[in-house]
Amino acid sequence: MTFGRRTRRPGNKVERIALLGPGLLYAAALIAVPLVLLVVYAFLTAKRFGDVGRPFTTDNVQRLTEPVYRSVVFTSVRLALIATMIALLIGYPAAYAITKLSRRWRTVALIAVVLPFWTNFLIRTYAWIVLLNNEGLINKLARSAGLVDTPMTLMNNEPAIVLGLVYAYLPLMILPLYAALERLDPEIVEAAGNLGAGAFTRFRTVIFPLTAQGAITGSLFVFIPSLGNFVVPELLGGGKTSTLGTLARDQFLKAQNWPFGSTIALVVLVLVVVIVIAQNVVVKRWSPGSS
Repeated sequence: MTFGRRTRRPGNKVERIALLGPGLLYAAALIAVPLVLLVVYAFLTAKRFGDVGRPFTTDNVQRLTEPVYRSVVFTSVRLALIATMIALLIGYPAAYAITKLSRRWRTVALIAVVLPFWTNFLIRTYAWIVLLNNEGLINKLARSAGLVDTPMTLMNNEPAIVLGLVYAYLPLMILPLYAALERLDPEIVEAAGNLGAGAFTRFRTVIFPLTAQGAITGSLFVFIPSLGNFVVPELLGGGKTSTLGTLARDQFLKAQNWPFGSTIALVVLVLVVVIVIAQNVVVKRWSPGSS
């Protein structure tokens, strides 16, 4: 009898192909092929009436260096960062509070967190229009209470965009934070308290470092979709603030300039890749046992 040798069954390869095949076909058809087309289109020339053809050119990439488009990139990153920071400031205490609930109420709270995802994203955004417009509920309550005489401008500006982004993606911040806080050993926090550490010191030196990976993951989940979102800037921002999402949409659907639209989409993709790489570096440095 031979020990230590792995036995290969003839059907192993067939099983692997059968299991991996659907996923690989899905990735190739809906991820790899569109990505290749996006890269090719970004270096083609836009013709009349939405046609695309040769010669290959780098004019689309160079066009993004113009001040007006650089401003769009910076505005998109800035709004996404602000929304991410606000979501983190709201999501961390909310996730921490959920971990302190009993098992039954914890389940209820988690269902309440994900409940907005059961409704269409567009409908949820339109609901904010009902609340924020000049004749909306908030302005009516403010005027009836005598707080203001004229309607407040709550829409068609950057704060409204940030509000919409935070509302849309806050659950994506809370859930990773909850998972990280739920795994936190309470005896470690109790030991820090027994050694004289105050509440803020315990949070700064024990709780947050041990749950930082959840905070980073949640921040990615909020920042990445916020960076390319075009529904919220269009509806709550009134189309007055140009972002990468609205600019790409306009190039594809209005200007019929698919090469430049593809270039903008690639910029978003490059930013996402850079952010994910930076996240991996940070997580490795903060993970236990790293040098």
